Amino acid sequence: MGLFLYRLFNDRKLTNYLKVNIMSTYQTSAGAHGISKEGNLLASNYANRPDDERFDTLPELIAFCNADSKNMTSRVIDTHSLNIVGEFDESNISQGNLRVEYDCPKTGGAVISQPTNWSAGQLATLAGAPAGYIKDLPAPLAADCLTWGLRHNRGREIIKTYDHVDGGQLRAATGPDYGRILNREMLAPVAKIAADGQWKVPGSMVGYGQSTTYDPHAITGSTLFASDRDMFGFLCDDLNPIEIGKLPNGEPDLVFRGFYWWNSEVGSKTAGLACMYLRGVCQNRNLWGVEGFQEIKIRHTKNAVHRFYDEMAPALETYSQNRTSDLLAGVEAAKSTKIARDDDDRLEFLTKRAGLSARMARAAMARHIVEEQKPVASVWDAAQAITAIARDIPHQDQRVAIELKAGAILDKVA
Repeated sequence: MGLFLYRLFNDRKLTNYLKVNIMSTYQTSAGAHGISKEGNLLASNYANRPDDERFDTLPELIAFCNADSKNMTSRVIDTHSLNIVGEFDESNISQGNLRVEYDCPKTGGAVISQPTNWSAGQLATLAGAPAGYIKDLPAPLAADCLTWGLRHNRGREIIKTYDHVDGGQLRAATGPDYGRILNREMLAPVAKIAADGQWKVPGSMVGYGQSTTYDPHAITGSTLFASDRDMFGFLCDDLNPIEIGKLPNGEPDLVFRGFYWWNSEVGSKTAGLACMYLRGVCQNRNLWGVEGFQEIKIRHTKNAVHRFYDEMAPALETYSQNRTSDLLAGVEAAKSTKIARDDDDRLEFLTKRAGLSARMARAAMARHIVEEQKPVASVWDAAQAITAIARDIPHQDQRVAIELKAGAILDKVA
């Protein structure tokens, strides 16, 4: 993945004609290509995050994560020195408060922390107890079960905690080899890329159809999110779209670069980076018309931090250096690779090479004629035809399965 991104973005001699450099609204074919599965993470975060987890600008997100990080620390704890206390709630026997007590191995001082809902579930898992069952017990009984399980019912003798420096909130309780990548560490290379203002929160599409208006200045909602559990962000360079071809009406087929990243300091998800070209972002923050999607995922294992600095951080660095020649070469290769002279050839390619059923292959052939005013003749045409019929499928998992077939044939050409 690192080599791919190096080749894709590490060419500073990009000739000026590759970029359209339009600073106002422009037309894209985003509406014709439909919502891309790669945008689900962004749209989901936008739809579900409360107001206090949304940030309008990257500096605001960075300031929040830096301030939060200063108050947190990791400790490796011997489970035999750890004590969990439950405070009984007479008004509701199924409720109460848990607190975790231990001596800090760094300072020797006493630490008292209250588990979050997430870390309480992690403690239950480490103790070998069903988290759902433990959470329904009165707090004193739950505390006794967790304490016994941590001391006697597990193969490991130590755990790693992540809580406030002076105690207060226990955010995470994991195995000792958990490789924590801090949000502030992940944001450092993002901030370096975005320092010149080229990378920004996306604008939005105005109107939908074969030719869609995109306004990079119409920012309808944030794409930067963080909480005490996780972080997600998306930035793009939508002020400088790139022409990759022509639409049937003769207008340029425009894409722009974008990337998103995600992380969890407490173990609720992996760390990752995804880079892509796309044709538009709608007001609900779905990504439309994605091309060239690539991603890195890093599990929080012992070597996670090393992988971040060896792979993900350099990838972000090279991503800022404007290489588009590989994208254009891939598009041109797909357009120039002829696959059919007649309908029999088209049907054979779509069924045997692309993996469509005969019924779907015929539907794709017909749709391409309607939308592109010409029959399928190249690999590029076949991919566009498959993507077009995928938009008609109501169920997401089935739609994604068909879209992957389009991506697979393009990858083979590339």
